Amino acid sequence: MHHAADILLTLFVIFIAAQIGAEIAQRLKLPGVVGEIAAGCVVGPSALGWLTPEQILPGTPLDVLAEIGVVLLLFSVGLETRLDDLKKVGKSAFLVGVLGVILPFGLGALWAHGEGFDWIKSLFVAAAFVATSAGITARVLQELGVLSRVESRVILGAAVIDDILAMLLLGVVSSLQGGGELNLQSLLLTLAGAIGFVAIIGWGGTKVMRRGSGWLEKPISPHSPLTLVLAICLGLAWLSTRFGLAAIIGAFLAGMIASETRQREDLEHKTLPLLSFLTPFFFVITGAKVSLSELASVDALVMLAIVTVIAIVSKLAGGFLGALSLGKRSAAIVGFGMVPRGEVGVVIAALGLAAGVFNERVYAIIVAMSLLTAMVTPPVLAMLLKRAPTAPSP
Repeated sequence: MHHAADILLTLFVIFIAAQIGAEIAQRLKLPGVVGEIAAGCVVGPSALGWLTPEQILPGTPLDVLAEIGVVLLLFSVGLETRLDDLKKVGKSAFLVGVLGVILPFGLGALWAHGEGFDWIKSLFVAAAFVATSAGITARVLQELGVLSRVESRVILGAAVIDDILAMLLLGVVSSLQGGGELNLQSLLLTLAGAIGFVAIIGWGGTKVMRRGSGWLEKPISPHSPLTLVLAICLGLAWLSTRFGLAAIIGAFLAGMIASETRQREDLEHKTLPLLSFLTPFFFVITGAKVSLSELASVDALVMLAIVTVIAIVSKLAGGFLGALSLGKRSAAIVGFGMVPRGEVGVVIAALGLAAGVFNERVYAIIVAMSLLTAMVTPPVLAMLLKRAPTAPSP
């Protein structure tokens, strides 16, 4: 009973901190997600210590709860995204996804090599610069009510492509770092599997739902459409991990499939309470994972500033160049939308630390960079979107 009481107290602390942080951020005209991440830094091990490092390790109950929160967030974003809308921006999304991987990877590798890492380790460090955190940007777009805009569809489509390429790059650098030979055939099969999964689920699933979604109402329970699509969401989230992709990609595809049903509006309405409860855990715990003590020196802060500038400029440039067909302002929106690294950069940094690629200090800097890009982007993105007219479809 005592253990259960401790868990409930921890959940209470996280949830209240998230609400207070979001409220303060919104009163300062910032997106609520900024306040939630900042609240995580405050209650985490580096400040107040109300959350211990052991409580937020990968695989712990809090980490799993955070993962469920971001899975549901991307599912709800998928509910507001249709396959036909993504098809219209396919070319732009592809260019944004590819350039948004090449530029950060190249500049990240050059920086790491300049800091004294050999080229193999430099490539591993550079992998942490690559993958966009769809969860951060999706939350901002959702808060602003702009998921139907062309720029939003380009960002979401590019995020899927970005994740596939990041997964492939991580496989390459992990193989090289481990001293093994680069198995091109294995990598091509992995890439083909990932692309095939996205294409078959995204295209085939929407076709099935368009033909008839009445089966969602066959069970007697009035909540059956919601429970069934949530089951699909969890199933595809798991399945996407089996193809080397992030769980959120499967969740997004599940939402996109469910958006083709006649129950779409009802599903959107019913998922709101779940999102209100679960998604704050993801952002608070993301903020709690930064180690401020490792940054308590001028050298570390200078290095963090350089790394963050490289991370922002490289992604912004890649997104901007890829989306120029939409116009310069819309291209800037897409570029900033691709900047957040969030949990993806943290995961890659954790892998690098475990493999002995770099020390605790470099790990803290990469994690802090991931969180800074997640915190800097939302207010800039909100400002650009509020001032920008709707871009024409490409």
